Amino acid sequence: MNPFTLLFYQPILNLLIWLHNIIPGDDFGWAIIALTVLIKVILYPLSARSLHSQKALQDIQSKVDEVRTKYKDNKEQQGRELMQLYKKEKVSPFSSCLPLLIQLPFLFAIFQVLRDEIVAGGIDRLYPFVSQPEVVNMLFLGIVDLKQPSIIIAIIAGLLQFFQTRMLTHRKQPMVPGSKDESMTSMMNKQMMYLAPIITVLFGVTLPGGLTLYWAINTLATLVQQILIFKKPTPKGTPPAVITVQT
Repeated sequence: MNPFTLLFYQPILNLLIWLHNIIPGDDFGWAIIALTVLIKVILYPLSARSLHSQKALQDIQSKVDEVRTKYKDNKEQQGRELMQLYKKEKVSPFSSCLPLLIQLPFLFAIFQVLRDEIVAGGIDRLYPFVSQPEVVNMLFLGIVDLKQPSIIIAIIAGLLQFFQTRMLTHRKQPMVPGSKDESMTSMMNKQMMYLAPIITVLFGVTLPGGLTLYWAINTLATLVQQILIFKKPTPKGTPPAVITVQT
């Protein structure tokens, strides 16, 4: 048995089946939702750290723009000054990628479980203490077949992705005179705000509904985390962010 199967595939399969067995209603969709919440709780320390770093990066954006403007003709010095700034402020520009990278094995494992075990109709690799159900009901809420792509769930996942991305991009720092990088970053953020949901929907309509449901609930949980973390007051001495209201 390879490490991926041992560490991710088999535990997720058993946890899904166990949740399906204990949750009333005989609805596999609720097992997927419960699994998503459990994974989110387990990974919360890493996710929270990443979101705190994202908020800190937003809070010091005006300082970043000042450095970029001051050393716009000397990229090497600009890079050194930015690294010193990040070190001084104790933030990492790369920390936001960590939760996504950590979630990928879980995402691949859930995809393979749904494809190879549940959809195929044969469930093996169960632990001795996990009972094998006679039938796995894949009709979520009696409406959505989680074995097949679901346009409804894909659209919901896309909308949640939009609100999550919007929360990360609509906090705009004051413009620094002469800084072109800030306006370029703002433009890229706005593009991502619409591009990410479109990509989510396009992928969602090609994947099993169970996998899209996992992605939608995971995005919703991340959105809730962002609301809780981003509403905390900015530490003293940090330039306040200017919130722009989009109409």
